[in-house]
Amino acid sequence: MLERLEQRPLLLAVLIGIAAQLLFTIGLGRPSILNFDEVHYVTAARVLLELSHIANPEHPLLGKSLIALGMLIFGDNPIGWRALSTLAGSATVVGVYAFTHSLTHATRPALFAALFAMLNQMVFVQARIGMLDGFMGAFLVWGGVLFTRAMTSRHAWPLFLGSGALFGAAVAVKWAAIPWVAFALAAFALLKRRGAVPHLSWLPASLAFGAIALAVYFASFAPAFFYAQDPMTLARLIPFQVEMWSLQTQVLAAHSYQSSWWSWPLMVRPMWYFYEPDQGAVRGVLLVGNPAILWGGLVAVLACWWAGVRHRAGVPLTAAILWTFSLAIWAIIPKSLGFFYYYYVSAIILCVVLAIAFHYWRETVKQRDEWFLVLAIALFAYFYPTLAALPLANARGFERWIWLPGWA
Repeated sequence: MLERLEQRPLLLAVLIGIAAQLLFTIGLGRPSILNFDEVHYVTAARVLLELSHIANPEHPLLGKSLIALGMLIFGDNPIGWRALSTLAGSATVVGVYAFTHSLTHATRPALFAALFAMLNQMVFVQARIGMLDGFMGAFLVWGGVLFTRAMTSRHAWPLFLGSGALFGAAVAVKWAAIPWVAFALAAFALLKRRGAVPHLSWLPASLAFGAIALAVYFASFAPAFFYAQDPMTLARLIPFQVEMWSLQTQVLAAHSYQSSWWSWPLMVRPMWYFYEPDQGAVRGVLLVGNPAILWGGLVAVLACWWAGVRHRAGVPLTAAILWTFSLAIWAIIPKSLGFFYYYYVSAIILCVVLAIAFHYWRETVKQRDEWFLVLAIALFAYFYPTLAALPLANARGFERWIWLPGWA
């Protein structure tokens, strides 16, 4: 069955998307009240629907506009708050499949990367909450898909411009995507210098990429021009970015869940997004990665670095660089506080790294990728009650899932 599906990659992508959407949608109404940072972003989306005044000014508008669209379609309720997040999660899983296929030109590693993303747990939790990171991740992944396709396609221009638009959309969700725009342009310059991109001219393409990314970013502020109170104006649009910068870089009070960037790969301090009585039972939502994927992925990163440096293997080296860059960003970004959910994009990339490592070392590991997948499924099932806000036995029910002191 699997071998037959491997011969039909588009059908496989559709099936993966359907499976991810079902997984992320079942029980979406739990919890029935605002979950973690939904208190900020759902509230801002409500204000956006009313076009009354600016809210949550430290972030651009696109992510909040998408949450508002879900509420417009499904109502101001848990389904409305989270519906488009589930679509973003499913798009991310399918995007991981497409991106890995673009890198390896093989269906099996693409399939495993997508399954790892579906079982990632961080993707699952972010796909079921009205926050911004899921939207940013989806735009970044698909920006990467179009970028890699553009590097080898005869139809490079539309793909490259589409990539620029998606990277611009990611920035229009959260500024944390800005380094990825710079990374894409630097990668393009390097590939062009090596003569690997015959269908694009460096300067015109780079300028067009930047221009469309900026156009998409600034277009996301369109609703602000219609606020009843203190509407946006063209003259204020650029100064407002300076105001956003000051809000982004302000020094915040200490938080019980804060953690440093170097601790995120080790999962020293996951986060309880929710833990309280709801719908007649104690329920919890724990943002914790799948240990097989997040901890096993670190071994895969080392394996890919080894293959890239010692064997000059380009695809593993690319995967290792992507993950390393994704983490290094947070060592530089001037944030006074860090939180485990900032590791979201890195956790997605780990799924790609794992699949590529298994694919590259396939003669050594044989079919052990399948056994690893079984382990990931088992761990996902084990953590599922605290990922999907299922009823817990009692107020101390969380203790079953506390592996390390920092998880409490």
